[in-house]
Amino acid sequence: MNEEIKAIDEMVKAKSEFVEKLNRSMGRTIIGQKYIIDRVIIALLCNGHVMIEGVPGLAKTLIIKTLASAVDAKFARIQFTPDILPSDLIGTMILNPKTGEFSVRKGPIFANLILADEINRAPSKVQSALLESMQEHQVTISDGTYKLPEPFMVLATQNPIEQEGTYPLPEAAIDRFMLKVKIDYPKKEEEMKIMDMALIGEEPAASKEVGIDEILEARKIINQIYIDEKLKGYIVDIVSATRKPQEYNLSDIAGMIQWGASPRASIYLMQAAKGHAFIRRRGYVTPDDIKSISMDVLRHRVILNYEAEAEELTTEHIIQKVLDTIEVP
Repeated sequence: MNEEIKAIDEMVKAKSEFVEKLNRSMGRTIIGQKYIIDRVIIALLCNGHVMIEGVPGLAKTLIIKTLASAVDAKFARIQFTPDILPSDLIGTMILNPKTGEFSVRKGPIFANLILADEINRAPSKVQSALLESMQEHQVTISDGTYKLPEPFMVLATQNPIEQEGTYPLPEAAIDRFMLKVKIDYPKKEEEMKIMDMALIGEEPAASKEVGIDEILEARKIINQIYIDEKLKGYIVDIVSATRKPQEYNLSDIAGMIQWGASPRASIYLMQAAKGHAFIRRRGYVTPDDIKSISMDVLRHRVILNYEAEAEELTTEHIIQKVLDTIEVP
């Protein structure tokens, strides 16, 4: 390890202490779900957005609310419904009858952490308004453009089993999310603890462990984390294999993929791998960092065709096949 990488490694060790405090604080309220908590923290530190998908009752909303409690930042919850309007999200112009002048009334989107609950219930106009805020960190109200506060992060939830009255998100919208995480049922022993907590009647509150300045400083440090050129090539190979699998000895899945991952996937995979290294308190990226985060970065970017569905193949199957085949440098 050369001196420059060693210096970055020591800086990361010193500046990442708050991650453990954040985990402990959230762990007092959230039983289990360590994997999901890690992914949400990575996205926050890497200036990304997260889609969390799972059946009702798995604490999707609670995880996001608990993160907001542990971070000293402004939190807003937006419940998406079929009749919601863009102005309900971003705000609108209000006429003052006394002066005859219009003033801006900002909507709930002007917060640091946004819970977009059941995002697939929002009509396309609202989804478009949310897209601008996610990509540009700004919104347009009338003829004015207004910057959103930093850090700004959207955590969207989606219910996969109740599709009546929903508006499926277009691929362009889904691609804006750095990670898509699937939340599963808790283990037996975890569910026992959840039941005991419910009997007490109140959830232990997460204490504030990190401020906005620490999050913004951590983002700058993560950008400096070292990643070898060979590992950058490894990332490009993984993403390219979803587009042209036959060039990577993956001819058996070539006929299953309709669209491969976009270049944004390569960028997000590199950033998320650096974030994964940061929460592991390392100043350099390893192949394990890339492999650990690849599924969450790619699962919503690889679109399968009808043939794959007929074979009952999932996106996860295809991505795992790619990860098992591409040679690790």
